[in-house]
Amino acid sequence: MALAPPVMLRVPSAVPAPRLRRRTRRVLPYQQAPRLSIIIVNYRLWEETARLVRELLAAPCTQRGEVEVVVVDNHSPPHPLARRVRRWNGVSLRRWERNRGFAHAVNEGCRLGRGQWLLLLNPDISVLPGFVEGVLDLADRLVAEEPRAGVVGFRLRNSDGTRQHSAGPFPTLLPTLLRLALPRTRRKYHFLHASRRRLVPWVTGCCMMLRRECVEELGGLDRDFFLYYEDVDFCRRARERGWSVWYEPALQVFHHHPLHSRPVPAYLRLLTRHALLTYAWKHWPGWQLRLLAGLVSLEARLRRQRAGQQGNRDEARLFAQLQSIAGDIGRGSMAAARQRLRRIVRREERARAS
Repeated sequence: MALAPPVMLRVPSAVPAPRLRRRTRRVLPYQQAPRLSIIIVNYRLWEETARLVRELLAAPCTQRGEVEVVVVDNHSPPHPLARRVRRWNGVSLRRWERNRGFAHAVNEGCRLGRGQWLLLLNPDISVLPGFVEGVLDLADRLVAEEPRAGVVGFRLRNSDGTRQHSAGPFPTLLPTLLRLALPRTRRKYHFLHASRRRLVPWVTGCCMMLRRECVEELGGLDRDFFLYYEDVDFCRRARERGWSVWYEPALQVFHHHPLHSRPVPAYLRLLTRHALLTYAWKHWPGWQLRLLAGLVSLEARLRRQRAGQQGNRDEARLFAQLQSIAGDIGRGSMAAARQRLRRIVRREERARAS
């Protein structure tokens, strides 16, 4: 049975989150493990992360101990909000000494969380009152109605209340190339106008609920994906194991800064191209992978030349590295591509810290 249609409320970005008083840590009044663990991966977004955590802690079910919040920080610079978040009851904080990527951080959050359902939320998500309770109710319904439900996505809204797409088809070579002619908002996603819960190929990881049994059976998200496409890959592997992937439009959140609405600097383009190539390496025939790798290599070479002509040495260097990564993956040498990407990430981290 689907939940009731959503009621549109004010955009949460215009509504300040409730302020929490600083308290000493105490034991929460429950004996059993929480039913739901909400996992937030933070990277240099402490203001948004703290705002989202406050919204989640204001939910009555969180205050009753039915929900816990787990924050995994991917080596952000020191920030006073980190200490504040750590002190809040119902919150666990894990800080890493280096940026290991989104998939690795999610897996750590799943390991630390105790709930039978795991809800992934990006820091730039805003939740409406009643959303967390609705998620718990949905989890109970799914256990009875869809015993093999392993992944659930929800309706997304832009900050202005307009619809944002959250599910899509599995990428294949020809549609991937043809979709490059479309606006960025439409390249990956289906146009879903569903008013009831329905099966979909995959849902976006910015707001995705996972069943613990499904996560454990699949071994978590694939850490070969540093950033992007790990959600698509996980849903594909889940379906191959007999788990179902659902889109539930009756519950909604606001997603303020989706990738397709932001500029794409050279470093981010390198990460997204690496993610697509990694997906192709795992799921496409060899000839399609080699063709895609050749096209990405050509794109990187042209962008490197243009950056050089403009005197942008940093961009030229990054596109040269992307060209090398495409060559590595096209030859099937994922280990070499993985090591190369790690060196690039470490270099970028040092540059940002200086």
